[in-house]
Amino acid sequence: MSKFVIECPHCGKYAEGRTGFFARKKIDCACGYTIDVRTDKLTGRECPHCGNMVVFDQTKGEKAKCPVCGELINTMAEQDKSLEFSCAQCGVRLRTSKSAEKYVCPVCDFENFIPERLMSEKIKKDGLASIIKYEGDNDTLIWKHPIEDFNYGSQLIVHESQEAIFFRDGQALDLFGPGRYTLETQQLPLLEKVYKLPTDTEGTFHSEVYFINKTVQMAIKWGTPEKVRFIDPLTGVPLELGASGELNLMVADSRKLLLKLVGTMRGIAWGDGEGFTKSVQASFRPLITTAVKANLASVIKDNAIDLLEVDEKLELISESLREKLIPGFEEYGLTIPQFYVTSIVLPENDPNFKRIRELHTITLQTRAYQAEATVLTAKAQSEAQYRTAQEQSKAAIEAARRGAVLEQQTTETEIARREAERRVIAAQADAQAQRMAGLTEAEIMAAKGYSQKDVIQAEVQKSYAQAIGDMGPAITAGGGSGGLMGDLLGLGVGIAAAGAVAPQIGNLMQGFQVPNMGNPAAQGTAPAAPALGWTCPACGTQNIQSRFCPDCGAKKPEPVPAAPAAETWDCPACGAKGITSRFCPECGAKKPELTWICPDCGTKDIKSKFCPNCGRKKDE
Repeated sequence: MSKFVIECPHCGKYAEGRTGFFARKKIDCACGYTIDVRTDKLTGRECPHCGNMVVFDQTKGEKAKCPVCGELINTMAEQDKSLEFSCAQCGVRLRTSKSAEKYVCPVCDFENFIPERLMSEKIKKDGLASIIKYEGDNDTLIWKHPIEDFNYGSQLIVHESQEAIFFRDGQALDLFGPGRYTLETQQLPLLEKVYKLPTDTEGTFHSEVYFINKTVQMAIKWGTPEKVRFIDPLTGVPLELGASGELNLMVADSRKLLLKLVGTMRGIAWGDGEGFTKSVQASFRPLITTAVKANLASVIKDNAIDLLEVDEKLELISESLREKLIPGFEEYGLTIPQFYVTSIVLPENDPNFKRIRELHTITLQTRAYQAEATVLTAKAQSEAQYRTAQEQSKAAIEAARRGAVLEQQTTETEIARREAERRVIAAQADAQAQRMAGLTEAEIMAAKGYSQKDVIQAEVQKSYAQAIGDMGPAITAGGGSGGLMGDLLGLGVGIAAAGAVAPQIGNLMQGFQVPNMGNPAAQGTAPAAPALGWTCPACGTQNIQSRFCPDCGAKKPEPVPAAPAAETWDCPACGAKGITSRFCPECGAKKPELTWICPDCGTKDIKSKFCPNCGRKKDE
């Protein structure tokens, strides 16, 4: 029976053991750990001679050899050149060269970062307070702090874009947001209910901290590894499609993600990262592929999307697929703020797809022809509307011109009417003045005892007598003889002259008798001259010789022209002639309208009373 030294896998210290049939199989270490010689006697380290990672039996002491190169591997000299630490995953004690940075555990194949493991063991051994924080890259989703079993009073620093979950003996206790925390009972409500932290610096408790990245991870690529079978809803032709794109992902529930996805792993990254056994893309690729393949065809069918126009519907397809994917991600505490389908791979070489493209080309040509016809129709309608508007503008201008002409004529007529009214008023004033003058003179004559009639009779008799007296000498001188014959001839000429002027005198002398020199007995009984004046329709005064009535001043009425002879026309339909009515009595044809030619502008075939171009009135 011989003695040997075995390393405690818990504290790293050495304990003494014995070989032999009756030797103890379990040894109590000073740290309280019970070493099982049968399982803990094997240890692994890198052979300083061949460089291979080997496992050897510690119970052989310094006689232990490398199973690869056969050199001694457990001598004191070799131990001084090497480092010992515990595997972060399985806890087995490992030994490696002091110059090594990484070591893969031969038991669990976990890659250990040696400086990190040595620092963790040193902090735990010395009882120093730790600073717990993570300032790594943004590609890491969940990261487990390499130092475990923190001492009382350790500081936890959580950045703005992070959350931290504290574990005690495998139980998730508190979730910390951004800030600085001291790991003590006052800072850990759940921990205070479950555990009582030791107050001495030597007291430690098994603890772990996981940091969760809360930032949005953008442009995570996805794609369907196989084509999606699809039936075109418009033509019923079977096709195969492919889809790919990108998505943005972020953590919605840190505790749920850590418990369901990470477990006891060191952490998880968005992509394949060093030191992580799993990535988010690898974990959720089957979920994305299944959801896209199951819903892509239905989204296209439900929205009746034409495959040749699918690019303009990518936003609709992306949103529909996002709604299908969200429940699967929420189950693991993740959410998808944005989901993008960036490409739909069409089967360009498929004969069925080529026929669909040809049909689509024919449809586009038909639409182009219809659009062209619509354009031509709209153009024709626009031209017709333009011509109509132009004619309406011309008609409006002509109507305005005619209105101006009529207004001018109306103005001229109004001016003429007012001028005539002024002349009538002036004439009435003159007539009234003459009447007043005549009445004044008549009153004067009446005051003297005679009238105007007496004055006119005296003047006529005087002129008559003087003419009789002048007739004798004139006849004598003209005849060249004298005596009784000459006087008789002169008397006869005078009588003849008197007879010739008698009618004119009778107009001036009403009721007077012209003396009959040839018949003295008939003097004073001559017939009265016929009246040549007019009767006033206003006051009834008769035999008025002036233009205005001397009693009321009314104007002498104009003579009424004789009615023109009835106009006759010949019927152009049946040949009837001399028709005076508007319609032919034989066949009922309407009288043709007479047209005239404007003498000012030369417009022909005018049927209206005024010329439509210059406004001249038709000559009557």
